[in-house]
Amino acid sequence: MTPASFDRSFSAASGAMADQGLTITVRDPASGTIVGELRGSTVTANVSRQADGSVVVQFNSSSRDSTLLERISRSYDRRMGR
Repeated sequence: MTPASFDRSFSAASGAMADQGLTITVRDPASGTIVGELRGSTVTANVSRQADGSVVVQFNSSSRDSTLLERISRSYDRRMGR
């Protein structure tokens, strides 16, 4: 299995957030940052390259919706073909 590319992971993270109804307010590939808002809550995705060439995607949220990050994560996995 080949590691996911940064561009593909970044696009999938942004798309996953949009899938769940977030309005993307920041989409900055240079820093690997995506910020989205939904009903007053903010979700941030950080996409980063590791020394071994792999890509790590981390989602963080201020939302009181305990399932929001789980839904975004499932959307991300679907977009990545997992």
